[in-house]
Amino acid sequence: MTPAAAHIPVLLEEVVHALAVAPGETHVDGTFGAGGYTKAILDKGAARVFAFDRDPEAIQYGEALAASGERLTLVPERFSRMRQALTARGVDRVDGVTLDIGVSSMQLDRAERGFSFQTDGPLDMRMGRDGQSAADFVNEADEAEIADVLFHYGEEPKARRVARAIVAARPIERTGQLADVVRKALGHHKGMKKDPATRTFQAIRIHVNEELAELEGGLAAAERVLAPGGRLAVVTFHSLEDRIVKRFLRVRSGATPSGSRHLPAANESGPEPSFEAVAKPVRPGEAELARNPRARSATLRAARRTSAPAWKEGAPQ
Repeated sequence: MTPAAAHIPVLLEEVVHALAVAPGETHVDGTFGAGGYTKAILDKGAARVFAFDRDPEAIQYGEALAASGERLTLVPERFSRMRQALTARGVDRVDGVTLDIGVSSMQLDRAERGFSFQTDGPLDMRMGRDGQSAADFVNEADEAEIADVLFHYGEEPKARRVARAIVAARPIERTGQLADVVRKALGHHKGMKKDPATRTFQAIRIHVNEELAELEGGLAAAERVLAPGGRLAVVTFHSLEDRIVKRFLRVRSGATPSGSRHLPAANESGPEPSFEAVAKPVRPGEAELARNPRARSATLRAARRTSAPAWKEGAPQ
């Protein structure tokens, strides 16, 4: 199975609509993957697309598409570094930025990447194929750190119990082994709506890849590279990601509550809004869910860049 066959872009039509791609524009696809969004943006007439991906396999897959013309430039970088990478390529402003957050089907469906417990494989989970692996983390971190990761990134209510079981079962080197440890700790039986290992795998993956910090950095970078009138489209897949995007756009659009008995009054002399909302959040319809069940938790949020200066580094997300 080729990467293109394995990965179905989520909310593709809705993302392209939110980007309002016009001929001659320059866009950033911050999560190239199998190139679904990039191809659609190019088909709409964009003059240039800079496609980022920290996964070397995604970059390798995209080389054939990039070789077909000069309109696509592949950038083997994290999308949080888009500002620096674009500057190095002589680009100061772009007209659109797209971010599809989280793990791709290309990564999930390959057992050797270690992202999924559906098929057994080495416990890896690294998007960029460098740094600490999932196996390194579960075998080297202390019980308290593991519990914190499971609770904060997986929203696992029994994080301490699972962490205790993981430490007792060391060494853990395979995805199937970790899944069995979690299932035994939490109780598992056929017919359960959701495998109890799901939250643990999500949490460890987010931790190993620093996904939430990367998302925050990517949003701030998009604010700096988008030209006035430029569009931002972000697709998230779980509440942790969506809350970050929702808060960023609410704060940057000046929609933060102006004060209550629980909140201090808003600072009217603060930065001008750098974004304005262009639509309500969008979720997949029944037809898309029938084609691609993995889209069930997706949410698209989009906004348009104003002419106000980007907020200072360290400003609220």
